[in-house]
Amino acid sequence: MSEKYCILSNDVETTSIVNNCLSDDTGQIVLREGMPMLLDLYAEYGVKTTFFFTAHIAKLYPEIVKMIIPYGHEVASHGYTHEIDQAFDVLSLEQQIEHLKNSKEILEDISGKKLISFRAPAARVNRDTPLALKETGFKIDSSVASQRFDMFLSLGSMKKLNWLIAPRKPYFTKQDNLWKRGDGEIFEIPISALLMPYIGTTLRIFPFLSRQLRRTLARESSMNKKPIVFLTHPNEFIDEVGQENGPERRSSNYIAYLFSDLIRHHLKLKNLGKKALPLYQEEIRYFKSKDFKFVSCSDYYSEFTKNK
Repeated sequence: MSEKYCILSNDVETTSIVNNCLSDDTGQIVLREGMPMLLDLYAEYGVKTTFFFTAHIAKLYPEIVKMIIPYGHEVASHGYTHEIDQAFDVLSLEQQIEHLKNSKEILEDISGKKLISFRAPAARVNRDTPLALKETGFKIDSSVASQRFDMFLSLGSMKKLNWLIAPRKPYFTKQDNLWKRGDGEIFEIPISALLMPYIGTTLRIFPFLSRQLRRTLARESSMNKKPIVFLTHPNEFIDEVGQENGPERRSSNYIAYLFSDLIRHHLKLKNLGKKALPLYQEEIRYFKSKDFKFVSCSDYYSEFTKNK
């Protein structure tokens, strides 16, 4: 593969960032404000992306899925729900299969498209996840963030330690391990990171450091053709002023609560809402200026397998 690729990915869910909890009302604001802003931005630059939807938000607001179809973006699964007690790293193989089947069926019925790409809510997976993905007809996963080192600020941090040893370039995984290269059928497209993750949250909190990370990742891509994979959420671009109730406690473990709820929540409020849009626009302009080709996860998979 001779071209340089940039995959912009969007996780679409009902998370209220200001309250650190799930809220159906937030989902409605995402539909009304966040999604149109992102779709207009992508249309302005002729960018094709992947949208990972939870089945929950799709059932609540089917139009949130349908609205991306005319633009040619990929519809992908972000699981059935973003509830933390339903995270994939705590579910059995049978439970994961059930979640994936339900999510896939709902999203395919709404979109009329066949789904092959998946990203786990909060990027939480276990050794059963590749088996569940294969069983339910998925071909692509994008839940691994190779060499990302802030996992202690999120839930499921112990399994996320595997990120440190995961391959940096896209790879076919082992049949029972998404973090290792192997002869399995699931194709992993890692979220870009180099100690810091290259995601919307980091971009908003540390714009200067994110620009340095962007340049480093672009240089790496120029050398080895590793695709840039950026992750953002439409709820990062919405305004929930007047709806703040304070961060919800999601863990009974005090250390997990301190890092993943209190500290992380406080940081995630920086540049939230419309202030995030010009920051993201700058990233897109940069990769446009460097002649990166913007593709979806499924497009990249097609290119990769065609050239093997």
